[in-house]
Amino acid sequence: MNDYPSIAAVDLGSNSFHLVVAREVDGSLQILHKEKQRVYLADGLDDKNHLSQEAIERALAILKQFATTLQDFPLENVKVAATYTLRRAKNIHSFLTQASKVFPYPIEVISGQEEARLIYQGVAHYIHHDENRLVIDIGGGSTELIIGKHFKHKLLTSRNMGCVSYTKQFFADGQISAKRFAKAEVRAEQELEVIFANYLSAGWQSVVGTSGTIKSILAMINANDAEQELITLERLLELKTQFIAAKQIKALQIEGLTPERQVSICGGLAILIAVFRLFKIEALQYSDFSLREGLLHEMQQKLAHKDIRTNTIANLSERNAIDKEHANRVSTTAKWLFEQVKEAWQLTDPDYINLLDWAAQLHEIGLGVNSSGIHKHSAYIVANSQLPGFTQQQQTLLSCMIRFYRKKIRLEEFPALHTMQHYEILQLIVILRLAVLLNQKRITDQGFKLEVTAKQNSMFLKFHNKWLKEHTLLLADLQQEQKYLKKVGFLLDFH
Repeated sequence: MNDYPSIAAVDLGSNSFHLVVAREVDGSLQILHKEKQRVYLADGLDDKNHLSQEAIERALAILKQFATTLQDFPLENVKVAATYTLRRAKNIHSFLTQASKVFPYPIEVISGQEEARLIYQGVAHYIHHDENRLVIDIGGGSTELIIGKHFKHKLLTSRNMGCVSYTKQFFADGQISAKRFAKAEVRAEQELEVIFANYLSAGWQSVVGTSGTIKSILAMINANDAEQELITLERLLELKTQFIAAKQIKALQIEGLTPERQVSICGGLAILIAVFRLFKIEALQYSDFSLREGLLHEMQQKLAHKDIRTNTIANLSERNAIDKEHANRVSTTAKWLFEQVKEAWQLTDPDYINLLDWAAQLHEIGLGVNSSGIHKHSAYIVANSQLPGFTQQQQTLLSCMIRFYRKKIRLEEFPALHTMQHYEILQLIVILRLAVLLNQKRITDQGFKLEVTAKQNSMFLKFHNKWLKEHTLLLADLQQEQKYLKKVGFLLDFH
């Protein structure tokens, strides 16, 4: 086992929490252990997107169990992704604070786009086609649809419709009728209309379904026809007829349908019927591989020093014609400054230096919009772009760093992040601002030697040989920077 270290992926879904343990053997992942626990998290989300304490308690109990399973795993060998319900929850920070007391691994709340990308990667590593495929995943609170070929996705989307949320909305009192199904299906089609044209234009030759909802639907179809491996619209409509005949959710006694899935299956079936109809799908094959496997393969690559986020930044830079030489100079300076102050400021997270690098690479991305207010334009682009590999928190932090790399710093606009305090965000921003400022002439060698010392909320720059007095523009800029930082309680001194 020592030759093949184990890695683990944890999927905190709206309906269930999953844990998968695997190890890499000769380049392939070997699944060692799986755990699945129902949590019905989406049930605890009220109309104002506030997660009830009762739902939080259910989640904490399961996380405590998972922590026991993972107790010998180092932090870097465990990847935890939270999806729809936790990204919607307004009181997410309360949940994360409580979770950290029973579960020592960082929980990353991922965007819908990132969830879709990881789902596709999970499928692509196990189902191999030489053609475009449409992948559909119906979760408790959201449905992801992806078109891709081999390991590369072409279109990603995550729509706010899931088996739990739609069952709550259209079958709230447990009553089943044709009219209720019709309303749910129409609503789902409306939700999909915005992506319909692009998906139809891209096209696909095969359809793959994943998630517990689709697995349960196939199990019910197999109860009548054990040889049937595909889901068709005809079979879905037959199931709907059986559901309507039962009249109540609690009366659904169909072979292949488990009691746990019974409570949310109506919403899931309505969504799948809507997808089949709108996209004119003839048949769908089920895949047991999804988000969890995507997380495992991502971790496998990261441990092999292939961080997808690096490619994401490079691609974004390329598409926006960024001045790479200048960006690299700023990055080099930022990383050097970081090394000088990291001990004094206790910047221990290994991702901090990466964030500085990425912020330096993208800080001028808004130049194509307008040079005036470039920091605001750049921050907006970063905040609203698809960034494969980045969590919501990482993308938000990156945007914030770029937003305040120049001009006034507004502490009240800093995001509330569970894993970082505002003073740590400020420290990274100070490093980035100085790296940009020290490279203002956009030349390779500016000819100065610099010593840097730091304390908790201060930094001292010492330029050798009276260099600063001879370069009045940089001196004036540093004096202005000193004023900006003083207003947010940070002391910058230099000579």
